[in-house]
Amino acid sequence: MKKAKKTGVQSISKTNRSTKRSIGFGRGMRRVILEDRCLLFFIKNPEKGKVKTRLASAIGDKMAVKLYKRFLLEMLFTLNGGTFIFYLCYSPESPLSNLKDWLGDDYLYMPQTGEDLGERMKNGFVEAISMNFKRVVLIGSDIPDLPLEFVEEAFNSLREKDAVIGPSLDGGYYLIGFKNETFSPRVFDGIHWSTESVFEKTLKALDREGLAVHTLKPLRDIDTVNDLRITDLRKKGG
Repeated sequence: MKKAKKTGVQSISKTNRSTKRSIGFGRGMRRVILEDRCLLFFIKNPEKGKVKTRLASAIGDKMAVKLYKRFLLEMLFTLNGGTFIFYLCYSPESPLSNLKDWLGDDYLYMPQTGEDLGERMKNGFVEAISMNFKRVVLIGSDIPDLPLEFVEEAFNSLREKDAVIGPSLDGGYYLIGFKNETFSPRVFDGIHWSTESVFEKTLKALDREGLAVHTLKPLRDIDTVNDLRITDLRKKGG
């Protein structure tokens, strides 16, 4: 593996992903089978005023940052149990060095590029597909309870389906994925992000593109104090 000197992105573009052998990779030298799967984990640098802003209005910026860091670490723990390659897609507004000081150098990092969320996700897929990945799945960092089985289901569904999507209960989605030959950047155009119509409009866009879609079970984003309470009650069996 080689590290890009300027962006901090560790390049694996020259790796033969069809080779069925395992290598040490990531924190704790997790075992990864070199194949055709790539997961893009969209994250934010945990800084005051930039993460969990709706939660912060109720619990304060300091606690919101603390919670976000906990959520992200929980999701990394889950992803480290998989055998797919994943990138931490970070916001370039903040130095990558700050993120590496926290998470370390063992992960693969990729800067998000684009003016809005749709453009950044679109460009993330374009980048992954340009590296010869055949099945690419993207997730956000708002669902710390995301089961690894859901991620595996998403990848497996792309053997038969053209796209996969996981709806969130607030009207958005927590996961979206494509095969390389069925990826359509138009799916991300004309969407008003962070609204209750994101999932519905994205489904319509996928239908307009003539794509066969697998839909995962809905999950709850944690964006508000009420979301947090419901999630805690579920964990306690309440």
